[in-house]
Amino acid sequence: MSLNDTPMAERTHIGFFGLRNAGKSSLVNRITNQQVSLVSGIKGTTTDPVRKSMELLPLGPVTIIDTPGYDDEGMLGELRVGRTKEVLATCDIAVLVIEKDVLDPSETELLDLIRTRQIPCVIARNKTDIDADGNLEAGDNPAGILQGFPVIPVSAKSGEGVEALKEAIAGAVNSGTKQVRLVADLIGKGDTVVLVIPIDTSAPKGRLILPQQQAIRDILDADAVSMVTSVEQLPNTLSGLKDDPALVITDSQAFGKVMKIVPERIPLTSFSVLMARYKGFLEEAVEGAKAIDRLRDHAKILIAEGCTHHRQCEDIGTVKLPAWLKKYTGKDLEMAFTSGHGYPDDLNDFDLIIHCGACMLNDNEVRNRMIAAQESGVPFTNYGTAIAHMNGILGRSIAPLGL
Repeated sequence: MSLNDTPMAERTHIGFFGLRNAGKSSLVNRITNQQVSLVSGIKGTTTDPVRKSMELLPLGPVTIIDTPGYDDEGMLGELRVGRTKEVLATCDIAVLVIEKDVLDPSETELLDLIRTRQIPCVIARNKTDIDADGNLEAGDNPAGILQGFPVIPVSAKSGEGVEALKEAIAGAVNSGTKQVRLVADLIGKGDTVVLVIPIDTSAPKGRLILPQQQAIRDILDADAVSMVTSVEQLPNTLSGLKDDPALVITDSQAFGKVMKIVPERIPLTSFSVLMARYKGFLEEAVEGAKAIDRLRDHAKILIAEGCTHHRQCEDIGTVKLPAWLKKYTGKDLEMAFTSGHGYPDDLNDFDLIIHCGACMLNDNEVRNRMIAAQESGVPFTNYGTAIAHMNGILGRSIAPLGL
């Protein structure tokens, strides 16, 4: 799959972290063979995360992120460090750029965060061209602080060790390669899958949303047949088939109508439920949905979206879902909303978090959001799972997925 075919959430996110002037930006420029980041001898030249999406051999489609120095100082410095922590929450791979054998407290703190979040990490021991004596060679780790991480001596200036660093990063990526498919592993060759896609005021004009596109491609890759229809045409679509479809997948907001049309004998699920499995939090989403029944008056609900878009009058996140929740619970609920990469640091005030399908976020960012909720004792679910629960068909919607 080429860069142009690969959604942002499916690219490998590689974050470069370290102190100011450790050579992060120079190393990013050397690895990409492009002037991605500004470089100077002045500390704190990189003031905001810099992202570059590209094809990087032998890795394939990636997004490389250069970050501000983790030891930045002052009021603005604290804000920059905060941005760096946000990047860490989105990375599939972390590259810690160091220039000394003895780590600074900020570098130690970074490593602790990386370990806690279970992010694969490679250590780049930079500036070997000017510090030939006492370099930390790969595997030489007398203090034990770098235990478990490959250490690659490199020089951003000369290019020495850069290919070895790229190979080490690729090895870390491949060791954690996702095996689960969106839908292909649930169907067989020649099976027919019916996709129900509502066309209303909230549907994007002239295109399909990403999970719908991904499902169609995954079905084709499984050598199966994909049939796309609207809610209104679903009865005709089903009656026109010689045999029952192997699976019907609907947009979650149409669950209420579609469940009445599709006979019980035909497996039924939604794009959002499939996405929760694909992103690795379906079991948590199922448990989180049950918390809807325990909500009381004035409970505070966070509805989080991973993308940013113009709100329509019938927007599912800010209009439909809150209305369904209030009708289902009969409670006076308080709603809060976030979108894009914005996500509260403090979740303790919330009684429930309902996330979108997260098709625009990579797995690690979604996972960290879920972990943050768990650490705060807040139930975490997603749109499709919550809607299925409120329609009384959660069991049916997850049955095709083996749960």
